[in-house]
Amino acid sequence: MISIQNITYNYPGSKHLVFKDFSLNLAPGRIYGLLGKNGTGKSTLLYLVCGLLRQRKGTVTLNGEPCALRKPDMLQDIYLVPEEYDLPNVSLKDYVRSNSVFYPHFSEATLNSCLADFELPTDIHLKSLSMGQKKKVFMSFAMATGCSYIFMDEPTNGLDIPSKSLFRKVVARHMTDDRTLIVATHQVHDVESLLDHIVIIDQSHVLLNSSVSAITEAYVFRTIAESEAAQAVYTEPCAGGLSAMVHRKADEEETQLNLELLFDAAVSGSLPRTFPPAQ
Repeated sequence: MISIQNITYNYPGSKHLVFKDFSLNLAPGRIYGLLGKNGTGKSTLLYLVCGLLRQRKGTVTLNGEPCALRKPDMLQDIYLVPEEYDLPNVSLKDYVRSNSVFYPHFSEATLNSCLADFELPTDIHLKSLSMGQKKKVFMSFAMATGCSYIFMDEPTNGLDIPSKSLFRKVVARHMTDDRTLIVATHQVHDVESLLDHIVIIDQSHVLLNSSVSAITEAYVFRTIAESEAAQAVYTEPCAGGLSAMVHRKADEEETQLNLELLFDAAVSGSLPRTFPPAQ
């Protein structure tokens, strides 16, 4: 369980508060989409949970332990893939030899499987890789650590369209029920099919915190005529009418989640704050 309670945070030298009295609870065993516009604190939140940043007020705990203490037993069970990084000038073999020892459940078989899914060989030198290839290696290593908590910050940035599809394949294949993945991104379409829980934040507010199943039970996402717009929670123009988020009727079949439309509805203030309930 990740518990963030009434935190306040601003970066040193800045008076701007990234968070003020912000609270959020995240249950284990889910794939979360942590969504928000650029600058809303998604990356900061991940760094606070990893203990790499420390809140000015409030508490941030993982399984009851303060994250800021960065105890060894916590560090060996969490892994962060940051948006920007620079891998060392070594072979992948040497990188694995130096870093896998920090993760008791590291699996070389999982690493090789992820690399194969990403269409990368195992005998590679990290400095010879493109930025997109480095990201694939980093994400493969993350999945191989066996950590219970994996955090990815804008993981699809720098990936081409085929690689984004491979990313979804790698994550789906290697996630287990006892692992928690938090993907922080504003590229909502890239991760839509992966997620089973959605958290949308805007500065110090949680605009939505709900399972995908609760959302699709409550709403349908479909194209409607302009004459039906008054019945919709939120609409956007599209070919053939309006792309709409509409309250689902009791006898109406569920539809696939349109995460981009849901995101736009949340940040525009169109969603009721009391539904779907946080789960």
